[in-house]
Amino acid sequence: MFDSLQRLNTLAPPQAQAELLKCCGSAKWARQMVERRPFEDLDDLLAQAENIWWSLDETEWLEAFAHHPKIGEKKAAAPQSDEARRWSEAEQAKASSASTETSLALGEANRHYEQRFGYIFIVCATGKSSEEILSILNERLANSPENELRMAAAEQAKITQLRLRKLLDL
Repeated sequence: MFDSLQRLNTLAPPQAQAELLKCCGSAKWARQMVERRPFEDLDDLLAQAENIWWSLDETEWLEAFAHHPKIGEKKAAAPQSDEARRWSEAEQAKASSASTETSLALGEANRHYEQRFGYIFIVCATGKSSEEILSILNERLANSPENELRMAAAEQAKITQLRLRKLLDL
């Protein structure tokens, strides 16, 4: 881990930003992370990531959301690196074995969610079955737009933390 963190700390800014964008698709978040280097250790990296994330506004959150594929799909609306795409697939691996009925229900719920809130459904899918994800999605459809945006942002924060660990091979 030390070697990976040292590498991240010493990369040229454009390369460091590209690496960090694999973890969170907000360009402003990635730029601010680059500016806060060097990170002392994993805890510092994760704390800085969290602090920066919650300092951003809705525009940056929505930018990050757009870098995720919809649950059950492989392609995000915004371009992703090959590594971020592989991470998304691994995060949704348990959900990828959904029955036809559940897949159809997820697709319909995803469409309803996007129509209601204006962005894709974001959930930290790691370890969750398609049935669990569908249940969470249906519950969150009842949220107010303001509450749901914060819920989606909290899920993005969880995903970012997991991906930062992956970036450092932890």
